Amino acid sequence: MRMRYGVFSALFLAFALAAPARADGDPVKGETVFKKCLTCHRVGDGAKNMVGPVLTGVIGRPAGTIEGYTYSALNKSAGAAGLIWSEALVIDYLQNPNRFLKAFLTDKGKADEAKGSTKMVFQLANETERKDVAAYLKKFSPPK
Repeated sequence: MRMRYGVFSALFLAFALAAPARADGDPVKGETVFKKCLTCHRVGDGAKNMVGPVLTGVIGRPAGTIEGYTYSALNKSAGAAGLIWSEALVIDYLQNPNRFLKAFLTDKGKADEAKGSTKMVFQLANETERKDVAAYLKKFSPPK
């Protein structure tokens, strides 16, 4: 019995660690956390590109495609390879943008394009804050 419980626990833990982040953040808290992002990004009506692109409508949008913004080759390649932002993907991206984009391209069989770096140097280590920011950004994206 203990052996089965140990195997089950190990499998459950492995699955939990491998699963993408769940998108169950708080958009109200996300608005506060998003203040960390205001150095480079804007969101909402009338938002304009700055150091980073406008994030209005980012959930559901292909990566690297906002009009009038010059993306890194890494970000454009990820978009061309099929990266469409979801809350869960934004949560994963914010932890380490370069690592995320390179892993995405490698998983899509495009390891040869997984070089260079994104312009996004900020990393948001706290998973709860990442979930909250993703929930906040979703408020500015069209429903599906």
